[in-house]
Amino acid sequence: QHSLFSAFSKFGPLYSVRARRNAAVAGPGYYAVIKFYSAGDASRAQRACNGQRLFQKSPLKVCVCTKEKGFQPQVLALKSNKCQELANHYLGFNGWSSRIITLQNVSGFDGENEELGKTLQKRSVKYLCAVEVSLPNHGVRTRGVALGEADIENGDDPLEFVTASRRVQKLAVGKALSSAFQKILLVVLENGKVAVEYSSSQEEPTDSLTEEELKGLVQV
Repeated sequence: QHSLFSAFSKFGPLYSVRARRNAAVAGPGYYAVIKFYSAGDASRAQRACNGQRLFQKSPLKVCVCTKEKGFQPQVLALKSNKCQELANHYLGFNGWSSRIITLQNVSGFDGENEELGKTLQKRSVKYLCAVEVSLPNHGVRTRGVALGEADIENGDDPLEFVTASRRVQKLAVGKALSSAFQKILLVVLENGKVAVEYSSSQEEPTDSLTEEELKGLVQV
C-alpha cells in the first residue's frame, strides 16, 4: 500500500488506498482500489500508469471504475481530517484557518425508560460547538455548528466522566469543522489554479446568528 500511495499520490491527494489479494480463481497476485478526491486526478493517473512498471516487474493494468448501481448512495460529509487534508493541499497550510466560537456543555439526562416497572435514567455527556473557517485570500468565511454526545455507563466515576467529556468535545469540534467545510466549494482548474466559492445550498439557520447569539445557543 505504501508503494501504491507513493506512486499515485503524485497525481493528486488520495482519499484511500486498499490492496487485496486476488481471488483463488484468478491466480496469485494483488489488486488495489485507489480513490481520488478529484475525477480529473484519477483520469490523469490512469492514463500515465496503465501498462507501466511502477514498482514491480510486470506492467500494471489501471482502469477507472465506472460501474453504476441501481440506486444513488447517500452522500456523506467528509470527516474533519479529510477536509483539512484537502484544504492544506489546494490552499496551503497558511491559506486557511479555523477558530472555535463556542464550545458549550449541554449535558443532561436523555430521558426515562420503563423496564419491569422501574424507571431508569441514563446519563450522557453532550457538547455543542460552533466553529468558523476563514479563507482570507479568497474572502470566504463559513460557520459550522454540531453536537457531540456519548453515554456514560458509570456517571459516578470522575475519571470516566472526564475521559468522556474530552472525547465528546473533540467529536463536537470535528463535526462542526466538517460542517463549516461543507459550505466551501473548491474549483480546481486545468492549469492547477484553485477558485473558491461559497455554497449557499448548505446554509443553516445558525449562519445568520451573531457570535453572541451563537455563544448563547443551547441545543437539546
